[in-house]
Amino acid sequence: MTPLAVWAVEGIPEIVAGDDLPSIVTSAVGVLEDGDIVVVTSKIVSKAEGRQIPADDREDAITAETVRVVATKAHAGGVTRIVENRLGLVLAAAGVDSSNTPQGTILLLPVDPDASARAICTALRLQNGVRVGVVISDTLGRAWRLGQTDIAIGAAGLRVLDDLRGTTDAGGRRLDATIIAVADELAGAADLVKGKATGMPVAVIRGRGDLVGDLDEPGARSIVRLSGDDLFRLGADEAYAEGLRDGRADPNGGAQD
Repeated sequence: MTPLAVWAVEGIPEIVAGDDLPSIVTSAVGVLEDGDIVVVTSKIVSKAEGRQIPADDREDAITAETVRVVATKAHAGGVTRIVENRLGLVLAAAGVDSSNTPQGTILLLPVDPDASARAICTALRLQNGVRVGVVISDTLGRAWRLGQTDIAIGAAGLRVLDDLRGTTDAGGRRLDATIIAVADELAGAADLVKGKATGMPVAVIRGRGDLVGDLDEPGARSIVRLSGDDLFRLGADEAYAEGLRDGRADPNGGAQD
């Protein structure tokens, strides 16, 4: 098996609206090999795209980015909203964030992370003359688990899911449900070297060239589970309230006649 190498890229300047991010990333990463994968933190993509707004507009921005409220939880600092945003991602505050952005401002997620990934990937391929992949990563929490991890919200030039259905495991048993979210795993691996406060928002991963493909590979949007297959579409309180509204349950927990 090819050894896996992951390293952070130095030399990325503070990004501001209007910067040519594909050129900046291409210059900073230097020479790439065929099959390399470049992981870019979504915050610098958002900054380059001018997605920075005043912090006072945070609640309105969350509402504007929200397609569906999944769950809410009141706490001493206010109310946390877990929502589905316009990209199909389910996460806190629709991905609106105030970390690693100038005081008094917040950042919205990129408009189209897959398109942003394609632009960077195209520039990298032209510069190096080899096939490389690009992942746009962001940080989110997970149900039933403490802490946060990075996932892929955008991707280009690589297979984002490794579908093992129909193959067999080491014991010869058929795999019928195993689909590995390799783009998310790449994002998490890159975060181990990028960190959150190092000023190094880009990393290179070498050793998984088997995942790199054409520029028209389905992007990270294809990882989002379709609503009809989502067994946890609402929070507990919201699901219960919906059941009451639809006459499916009574306040004592029994079914309505």
